[in-house]
Amino acid sequence: MTAGGAEVLVFTRTAGYRHESIEAGVIALTELADAAGVAMRATEDPAELCPPVLQRCAVVVFLNTSGTVLGRDQRAALASFVRGGGGFAGVHCAAATEPDWPYYGNMLGARFARHPAVQPGVIRLVDRDHPATAHLPDPWPRTDEWYDFDHPPAGVRVLLRIDEASYTGGGMGAEHPLAWCHEFGGGRVFYTALGHTVESYAEPELRQHLWGGVVWAGAGRRSRPLREAGHA
Repeated sequence: MTAGGAEVLVFTRTAGYRHESIEAGVIALTELADAAGVAMRATEDPAELCPPVLQRCAVVVFLNTSGTVLGRDQRAALASFVRGGGGFAGVHCAAATEPDWPYYGNMLGARFARHPAVQPGVIRLVDRDHPATAHLPDPWPRTDEWYDFDHPPAGVRVLLRIDEASYTGGGMGAEHPLAWCHEFGGGRVFYTALGHTVESYAEPELRQHLWGGVVWAGAGRRSRPLREAGHA
C-alpha cells in the first residue's frame, strides 16, 4: 500500500447462520488486496466500525454476515461513513443482515427471502461496463446458492441475473437479479449474491468479480481511492 492510501475493512460477524466459506472469502480478499497494494483487515468485532477506524477506509465489506451484528453506535458510524462518501460492499448473506434496521435494507437495495438447495445454474450478464463484470463470460455457468429477494431492488444498476430456467426453485421470474450497485446517500454500494460455497473463493472469475465490486464501491471516496483491482 502506498503512503496515504485507503484501507478495506472486511467484517465477518454472524448472529445467525454462519457460512463455512467465510475463512476462504477472507483469504481470497486478502490475496486480492495484497496484489493491488491495498491494506486490508478482517474483523468480527463490531467495535471496529467506529469513526477512528472508518476514517482510514475507502470501503467496508460485509462478507457473509448474518443477523443483527451492529449496535446503535456502530450503525450510526456506518451510516455516517457512507454519507461521507465511503463505500459498502455486501457479499451473499449480507442480504440477511441487520433485519430490523431500515437504513441498511434501503442501502443494500433488497433483503434475502429464500433459496433452494445449492445447485448448478447459468448466470447472464446484464451490464459488462463495470469492474465487477467486465471480465466475465456470458453465459456464466457455475454452482452456488441462488437467492430470492423480498423484492426486486429499485433504482439500482443490475449487473448480473440468474436464468431461472437453468435451475430448480427460483421464485423471482425472468429478471432475477444477482448482483447490482448504486449510489446511495453520498456513497457507493455494491452487492453480490454469489459466494456461498468454499469453492467459490478459488474461482478466478468470482474473485475478480468481488474485487471489482470492492474497488468500484471504494472509488466514491475520492480523497482516499483504492488502487486498481488485483488479479491474485
